[in-house]
Amino acid sequence: MAATAQPNVKNVWLGGVEPMKASYGKLMMWFFLVSDTFTFSALLVSYGLVRFSYPAYAGKVADFVSSPAYWPIPEKVFDALPFMHGLHAPLVFVGIMTFILILSSVTMVLAVEAGHRMDRAAVEKYMLWTILGGATFLGCQAWEWTHFIHGTDNGTVIKELVDGSWVSKTVFGANLTQNQYGPPAFADLFFFITGFHGTHVFSGVVLNYLIFYRTSTGFYDRRGSYEMVEKVGLYWHFVDLVWVFVFTFFYLV
Repeated sequence: MAATAQPNVKNVWLGGVEPMKASYGKLMMWFFLVSDTFTFSALLVSYGLVRFSYPAYAGKVADFVSSPAYWPIPEKVFDALPFMHGLHAPLVFVGIMTFILILSSVTMVLAVEAGHRMDRAAVEKYMLWTILGGATFLGCQAWEWTHFIHGTDNGTVIKELVDGSWVSKTVFGANLTQNQYGPPAFADLFFFITGFHGTHVFSGVVLNYLIFYRTSTGFYDRRGSYEMVEKVGLYWHFVDLVWVFVFTFFYLV
């Protein structure tokens, strides 16, 4: 009887070799980020479909007047700055927010690099800067939401059908039912997508604080590895990257 050929055990993965030299924790983080990518992609695609279902403003930008009949011009909506009432600064504040978040991604890179060197003091320093950057971004977003909800001093006059007749009324700010700046769908998508991203940023700040706390207590020195900093860093970079797409869709398109 012919001997049965045995498989080459060296070429069969039995769980002892890490795929692409990635640990189980990092691999699971990548799986989570890929699934979250699909979620954000679906939201942004939905925004694009709704956005282009409305006509664009046909006149000059300088003559723009808000109306629910067409999609608003972002630079005319997001043009305010804290403590500078009446100043027209198109997209300046959201540009500052974006810069702060990207800068926090840089400090996270430095924290991961310090972890590879087992430099506890440097990890603490850069994690603290990352936490401050994320918290500052959330504070800026809270102010932007507040301004968006309250609206401008003059508001926008719109017409709505009441008991069979058209009635004019002045709308201030935006909520889930009415919108001073344009169609209600614009406000709905703004609140949902930026709020969903803001929730991710808040979660990231909490995770970063936990890493900072464990670093300051010497937990990772005793473990002999700062890999957890790298795993949370992947999440933080993802949050920053997603904001670039949110910023492009909402504020530039």
